[in-house]
Amino acid sequence: MGVKDVFRELHDTGFFVMPNPWDVGSAVRLEGMGFKALATTSSGHAASLGRQDQEVRFDELCEHVTALTAAVGVPVNVDAERLFADTPDECATNLVTLAQCGAAGVSVEDYNPATGTIESVNVFVEKLEACVVSARDHGIVLTARAENHLYGIDDLTDTVARLLAFRTAGADVVYAPGLTESVDIGRIVDEVGGPVNVLLRESGPTVSELAAMGVRRASTGGMLANVAYRAMQRSAQDLVL
Repeated sequence: MGVKDVFRELHDTGFFVMPNPWDVGSAVRLEGMGFKALATTSSGHAASLGRQDQEVRFDELCEHVTALTAAVGVPVNVDAERLFADTPDECATNLVTLAQCGAAGVSVEDYNPATGTIESVNVFVEKLEACVVSARDHGIVLTARAENHLYGIDDLTDTVARLLAFRTAGADVVYAPGLTESVDIGRIVDEVGGPVNVLLRESGPTVSELAAMGVRRASTGGMLANVAYRAMQRSAQDLVL
């Protein structure tokens, strides 16, 4: 069974944790620990290049994905931000490129950093529908992200409505990063249906609690990269003359 089939099957067989390595070394180590799937992190990858999140080019992401998928044998999901594209056709084309780089899954989000706004549901769904066609043609598990809660829009009703629209458009997995309250996460699981991804936070539910709530997948985002870089700085601090 290929990695794409393995990744899709993981979403049908229960809860799993999908940590986010930020480079080849961290990916190899996480695979060695027994994790069944990994995911890139846009912020962690940017940090490894000495940049801020959303400052990485698409060609650099493709190089990153190619390197990670060549180094590990487990499925890799790609944090593709908004697929570095403005039109549905461009989104679909870039998704195919990521599939050709070895991705088993792709996550696309509704936040537009160029305008600093969340895209309207209709605009994003049009892009998503184009991505769904390409994803199915290439065996990609497609995750659609509602970014409200990362950008100060704490409107859970709107988030649920967005995720329902994304599911209707054909997304395999839905994801609203930034939620930490069990009651909010539970509402999404209950009202949206299908596989839900949750971003692990120190202030949020544990993996055991998420599994019991019916969450299908949990990821770490940039957390592990942040932990690693902070540990490095602490260790090096005493060496500064």
